[in-house]
Amino acid sequence: MSGAVTARPLLRVVRVGAVSVLWRPRGLAVVAALAAATVLATAVHLSLGGTSIDLLSVLRTMVGDPPDARTQLAVVEFRMPRTIAAIVAGTALAVAGAITQTIARNPLASPDILGVTSGASLGAVGVLVLAGGGAGGLSGAAAFLGLPAAAFLGGLIAGVAVYLLAYRGAVDGYRLVLVGLGISWLAASLVTWLLTLGDVTNAAQALTWMTGSLNAEEWAMVGPLAAVTAVLVVLTAALARVLALTGFGEETTVALGVRTNLVRSTALLCAVLLASLATVLAGPVGFVALAAPQIARLLVRSATPPLAASALVGALMMLLADVLTARLSPVPLPVGIGTAVLGVPYLVWLLIVSQRRTA
Repeated sequence: MSGAVTARPLLRVVRVGAVSVLWRPRGLAVVAALAAATVLATAVHLSLGGTSIDLLSVLRTMVGDPPDARTQLAVVEFRMPRTIAAIVAGTALAVAGAITQTIARNPLASPDILGVTSGASLGAVGVLVLAGGGAGGLSGAAAFLGLPAAAFLGGLIAGVAVYLLAYRGAVDGYRLVLVGLGISWLAASLVTWLLTLGDVTNAAQALTWMTGSLNAEEWAMVGPLAAVTAVLVVLTAALARVLALTGFGEETTVALGVRTNLVRSTALLCAVLLASLATVLAGPVGFVALAAPQIARLLVRSATPPLAASALVGALMMLLADVLTARLSPVPLPVGIGTAVLGVPYLVWLLIVSQRRTA
């Protein structure tokens, strides 16, 4: 009798006619577990508030069978926009982080470092401080559209600037990170300068927004941004398989017939748009785009950050951070503080592991 142990295959092939798909049993199990955890976190997030609602009633309302009209009104109209905003922002940041880390081949690369969130902050603070985008300044449609449009435009301009400055015949990950850091510091300096120009009220509102906040979310804003985010995530998922091939090196990728520059440029544009949309919804929330893809990669045990698992980890991080800061904290705090509490220990651990590997 042989004592040899047969290892389980990491990849399995599913064939339907002429179409074959590779899938990882572990990856599928991790995604299923994360999806279940996200549903539970969503129900907990919806159950907490000024008046607590039991989880069973929340779950019934989520599947379209509310126990009464009052519960449906509280869950769907008052609480769900904030919950959906947290899920969408976390998903967008995590997918954007997974793309940038794959392109740069660096676990520390994220939209935070590449200047996208700093550019979005610059645009939003410009509206809040100079144009008075708060309650005492712009009014009506201008107040509603001014802040999101400025944040989105600022993030997009910063992302395009980083790409143009870093591009030298190809997208180099090391150069991308260095240029992104420079744009981030420039945008942060301009934000500080703008805060000194505005009055105390607008500057205080700008500082609150810069910490990250899910307050005052409404369906009128959350719905369209969620739809655009879904389209970008689907487009990014379509590029993910081809983008993963770029990790084998330039010569191998070109030999396989992949147009490397086009794929990387398109994926990077999607990452910039996703990070900008997330900043519009929740402000410049930190650490989600940095930590979520690497946590997902460690759970799935893959060479590159997996998109589906990264998206679920990002949504879960945002929900848990908002529960900790806005629901369970004695004093309501911005969601950015919660993501920092969850993300900083991971960053410290990553730095320690990197130093040990170098040694």
